[in-house]
Amino acid sequence: MDKKKLALIHIIKKELNLSEEEYRNILRRAAGVESAKDLDAPKFRKLMNHFVRSRHWQVNRWGLTIRQRLYIKYLTRELGWSNEHLDNFLKKYYHKPGTDELTRKEAIKVIESLKHIMLHKRI
Repeated sequence: MDKKKLALIHIIKKELNLSEEEYRNILRRAAGVESAKDLDAPKFRKLMNHFVRSRHWQVNRWGLTIRQRLYIKYLTRELGWSNEHLDNFLKKYYHKPGTDELTRKEAIKVIESLKHIMLHKRI
């Protein structure tokens, strides 16, 4: 198993606040393994497909996905922003206290805004 893929699995586990028991059950049900280290490429895809289809993939009841939240975090790191800077940005332009309060559609707009800011920062 690739170290980057293992890291991704553990990031998803942390982001979803899965207990060790929940995490192990998902590994068994979705991929038929006891440990993420035992995953091969097809089993890794099965596990990722499980996360995409499950309730775990949505961060909140408004449809924000873990992928959107992680991408927003990535973009803010690339911009050199702190969490406080991001929260202020969200309050000012989206009237939301933080990332976890965004709807799926709002997250799409935030991502596009951040990409646009990155583009102008590089010019």
